[in-house]
Amino acid sequence: MPRSKPLLAWEPLPYIVLFVAALALSTARPDSLPVVFWSVAPVAALALVYFILSLARERRLRESNPNGNGELSSLAGLEIRQIEGQAGAPVTTVAESGRHQPEIDLIRIHEGDRAVLVPRATRWLGRRYRVGVELVAGDRVRRAGFLPEAAEKRFASSLDELRARGVYVSVPARITGTARPFGVDLELARVIETLEGELSSR
Repeated sequence: MPRSKPLLAWEPLPYIVLFVAALALSTARPDSLPVVFWSVAPVAALALVYFILSLARERRLRESNPNGNGELSSLAGLEIRQIEGQAGAPVTTVAESGRHQPEIDLIRIHEGDRAVLVPRATRWLGRRYRVGVELVAGDRVRRAGFLPEAAEKRFASSLDELRARGVYVSVPARITGTARPFGVDLELARVIETLEGELSSR
């Protein structure tokens, strides 16, 4: 799995390019330095075209499932491999769950007990690729955080191979705590054998 989202796919880039082009155009006046102005103007026009095309692309990515940040809107149309839990199995605590308390609380209210692991997920405006944790309750799917670094190093590449085939892994999840801040624990003990079985059978 790549370490980060390509720079050209980074959401703030079109806005930065447009701002820089507009700033350059505002300082190049045709009555003072026509040569500079007519050199900058085509570049600014190209920046505007790039900005418009990028907005259209970003809209398509927002409407995809998963979207450009690796968030799921639903499980419809996705191939899910459901891993069952084991009594007494160790758990892994989801990282950055503090940033997703409203989403976790909603799933807790609806008694969700599963999570889907989504590789190539990013934080809002972030570029680093991580493995997102999407909690599921009925037809509701919400981001709860990310796999911690140790688990990410272990599973990310294999999960990404499955993602390329349209397959995602679902694991048992437990929301901890009786009030905010809630935590989320995952059972990942059987993920490796499932990943190995999936990848060796294709």
